[in-house]
Amino acid sequence: MNVLQQLMRAAQPTPAAPAHGLPDARWSPFELAFWCLPVAVLFLLPDYLVFGSQVLIVGLFALSLDLVLGYAGIVSLGHAGFFGLGAYTAGLLAAHGWGEPLTGLAAGAVVAALAGFCVSFLVVRGHDLTRLMVTLGIGLMLYEAANKMAFLTGGVDGLSGVTMNRLLGVFEFDLQGRTAYVYSLAALFLVFVFLRRLVRSPFGLSLRGIQQGPKRMPAIGANVRMRLVAAFTLSAAIAGVAGGLLAQTTQFVGLDSLGFSRSAELLIMLVLGGAGRLYGALIGAAVFMVAQDVLAGMNPVYWQFWIGLLLMVIVLFARGGILGGLEAIVKAWRAHKGGAA
Repeated sequence: MNVLQQLMRAAQPTPAAPAHGLPDARWSPFELAFWCLPVAVLFLLPDYLVFGSQVLIVGLFALSLDLVLGYAGIVSLGHAGFFGLGAYTAGLLAAHGWGEPLTGLAAGAVVAALAGFCVSFLVVRGHDLTRLMVTLGIGLMLYEAANKMAFLTGGVDGLSGVTMNRLLGVFEFDLQGRTAYVYSLAALFLVFVFLRRLVRSPFGLSLRGIQQGPKRMPAIGANVRMRLVAAFTLSAAIAGVAGGLLAQTTQFVGLDSLGFSRSAELLIMLVLGGAGRLYGALIGAAVFMVAQDVLAGMNPVYWQFWIGLLLMVIVLFARGGILGGLEAIVKAWRAHKGGAA
């Protein structure tokens, strides 16, 4: 657990100097350029849209964990449970005749949010190690429940027969993955815009305060417990949206959607990209997914060795993940430029 705690501390952003008022909500040129990239992929890499949609969905899943880990400081090793609940909810609805994508996605979010709300009161009571054990236990219980309920979930064989209707009654889910990619990108962008606004709001700043000084926040009238419950519930809902997207775009739900390995990989993504930044979750998810695909293609047996090596390099030399390392380089370059002037 000490190693795990070190990894999580390495992903945390360096505390910024206090500022007056709310953070600036204007979009920077970097952000605009960042969102142009997935749009460009749609036209420049049409043969990789199926894989691209998976990257977008995993990025959305990573955002859900970033909200509770990077901003609220809640460590979770069972977030795949909410992802799987969203996937099975959307998948079961489609398999039993309700194949409308948007309502199925909303149902997945609601079910995951209800589950997150129910368990949040257990999660927020403890601290890092306690939360690790509680969330891990919840994830394992959901995994075994889905495995035992094979008559409903398909068990180890997975849930098949997921048939989706046309998106908005017009766009069919094609084999090339074009509709799935645009659908996933739209969902990711909408959730990101919402979270971007949320973390810059008084509620988001209060989560930062709870993360950095939970014993001091009640002194200014903040209800720490309920804020953490709200953040965890919202995070579970977003994970449910990601799971529902996966079920709808692949038209299959596997038992691994609830597995511990999915939660562990999610934590690795945040370490790689940098927690508490939103963009760090997206960049970490993209780097992990692309590296996994390339390295597994080169060597299907030992690809995890190189992922581990990359993780060690990031932890040792880039505090705050990839984005944290880039920020440090930019600051050093500006300081050198200012000194030379």
